[in-house]
Amino acid sequence: MNNICVFCGSNVGNDIAYEKGAKSLGFELSQKNIHLVYGGGRVGLMGIIADEVLSQKGQVIGVIPKFLIQKEVDHKNLTELHVVQSMHERKQMMASLSDAFIAMPGGLGTLEELAEMLTWVQLEIIKKPIGLFNINGFFDSLILQLNHMTKEGFLNIETRKNLVVSDNPKSLVDMISNFQFSSHSIWDDLNKT
Repeated sequence: MNNICVFCGSNVGNDIAYEKGAKSLGFELSQKNIHLVYGGGRVGLMGIIADEVLSQKGQVIGVIPKFLIQKEVDHKNLTELHVVQSMHERKQMMASLSDAFIAMPGGLGTLEELAEMLTWVQLEIIKKPIGLFNINGFFDSLILQLNHMTKEGFLNIETRKNLVVSDNPKSLVDMISNFQFSSHSIWDDLNKT
């Protein structure tokens, strides 16, 4: 596990726990010599986790679309900063640079990035572990929704197991590092009649 992509908010949120969580995850990544791949901004939780990894002498790789450089205020002190043309290119590059993904608290962009990576894993476009850093129960409602989708037959139980969850950064990174995919394939479940 060399690079983990972290999706998180360009805001800090309303609870100091989110900032502390970003710092603790950044510290954990740097202690395990895992490079951070993220959206390239210096604001919000994005900036906090990048700054923490850098302060621990870790490596940080940012990927930011050109049109967001002024809005998200690109981070000037990263190990690498890739400027791309679109959000689609951003996700594609972050996915290709990363061995795994973690979603922290964030807004619609974070939710969209998480959903796309989960979909790519489900469709077997990529085979990389995905985790939720569930600070203060932030993702509890999303977890309930995913469980409901499984119960109602729209999400296979084996696919649902592809998402690991923890409120502890060390245990989350360990779970991701040791994650084993099942041999299940979504393509076996489709009714092709």
